[in-house]
Amino acid sequence: MTEFPYVPEYITVHLGPPNSPARNVTVPFLEYIQNVASSELYPTWPENALRANIYAQVSFALNRIYTEWYRSRGYDFDITNSTAYDQAFVEGRDIFDNVAEIVNEIFDQYLARPGYVQPLFSAYCDGRRVQCEGLSQWGTVDLAQQGLTPYEILTHYYGDDLDIRTAPIRPLVQSYPGTPLRIGTVSREVEIMQDRLNRISNNYPAIPKIPSVNGVFDLNTYNAVVAFQKIFNLTPDGVVGPATWYQITQVNNAVRNLAELVAEGITLQEVSRELPTALTEGMQGPNILLLQFYLGVIGTYNDAVPVVAVDGIFGPETRDAVIAFQQFAGLTPDGIVGPNTWNALLNAYQQIAESLQNAVISLPPTVTLVLGSQSEAVRQLQQYINRLATIYPEVPSIPETGYYGEQTREAVLALQRIQGRDSPASLSLRNPTLPPKGLDTPLESPIITAIFSGTSPPACFRRVCRSSACIPWFIHAMIQHHIPRQE
Repeated sequence: MTEFPYVPEYITVHLGPPNSPARNVTVPFLEYIQNVASSELYPTWPENALRANIYAQVSFALNRIYTEWYRSRGYDFDITNSTAYDQAFVEGRDIFDNVAEIVNEIFDQYLARPGYVQPLFSAYCDGRRVQCEGLSQWGTVDLAQQGLTPYEILTHYYGDDLDIRTAPIRPLVQSYPGTPLRIGTVSREVEIMQDRLNRISNNYPAIPKIPSVNGVFDLNTYNAVVAFQKIFNLTPDGVVGPATWYQITQVNNAVRNLAELVAEGITLQEVSRELPTALTEGMQGPNILLLQFYLGVIGTYNDAVPVVAVDGIFGPETRDAVIAFQQFAGLTPDGIVGPNTWNALLNAYQQIAESLQNAVISLPPTVTLVLGSQSEAVRQLQQYINRLATIYPEVPSIPETGYYGEQTREAVLALQRIQGRDSPASLSLRNPTLPPKGLDTPLESPIITAIFSGTSPPACFRRVCRSSACIPWFIHAMIQHHIPRQE
């Protein structure tokens, strides 16, 4: 199990039930979802019904990837095409054009419970031949015809406590670290394993608790591993090789019900204790977005640090900004963001946030807002838009209701037009390396560095923001990762 969900570039599908001697096929994840949607849904259904179903299908597949549901059991595939276990997939079938267009737009967005990491196990059935506790496919048609948005349809079936998040796209990797863990090993993987064993021990009291979950494979960890191995009929040697690692993964999934609609869940705090790796030039992804966000906030209030584009790409400009910050902070100016630089960035950011009286710096939350969303995050967005409306007459003032309706959508579109872009009126940030075909260019740098109170920005904003080019610094992007921090 990886720490954070992601969209794999490719997914391997077993063309039959799990234990059948059928072939495996490996296809791009985007094409897999297009195939599933075309196999499960009718292209004549209302668009909002199609969108709601596709969100559920993406989440179901990503739950299988995140939990390593089949690979932790020794299979060499990620999902089957048997509807008794998974989702329909017909090799070589034709894809409906309107379905493909929707999938191209939302294939990297998934459902999750607020405060938890794993993709929702979004159970569903057709609602006519088969009934289930999750989404009814035919029921979504009735709800769409009643005028419900995709988000409202989803909350009708899965409850109001529902987020839509955007996942990064990267190659599929297995969670096993590649080398056995044993006494003396110090690593993040040891910490993950210790945390899982402690959770499993709640259900299996014969496994002793590990007092210090610190990534150090000590005698207490050894004793817990041996006890686990004895219970599950593994060689009790105290070494965590592939068999023990994936057995721990499988049992952890089971005790948390991660592949059930009602899951215990994994909190952000459990997986976000530290920066996973040093950040260097050439890297891309969510951690780079956070790095650029911090640099942008700091650079807005500190002339020594240049403000950089928030595009998720660690290029020369980001490297130069890192070096400038390191020089200012008295660190080695090597352009590499290791633990010391990362913590210094966080401290500088927090000091700015605590010192401001007329401004509020806001880190984007872990949700994507779409038409029909209803939450405190929407209300906050509406407050930000109304403050911008006092400066930009093109932006209409809107009611601060907490509901993302047509008026909020029009205000977002107005902001996007000021930016000179014709983008969909939703607030999300797509992986910049793999834009889906057929989509307009996604928003660039859509991060709020600060939202000021009153009718005019503080002096530092008048210094930095002299044209509409600074508006992306006020638009709310929804980043799916919690703030990593080195302990």
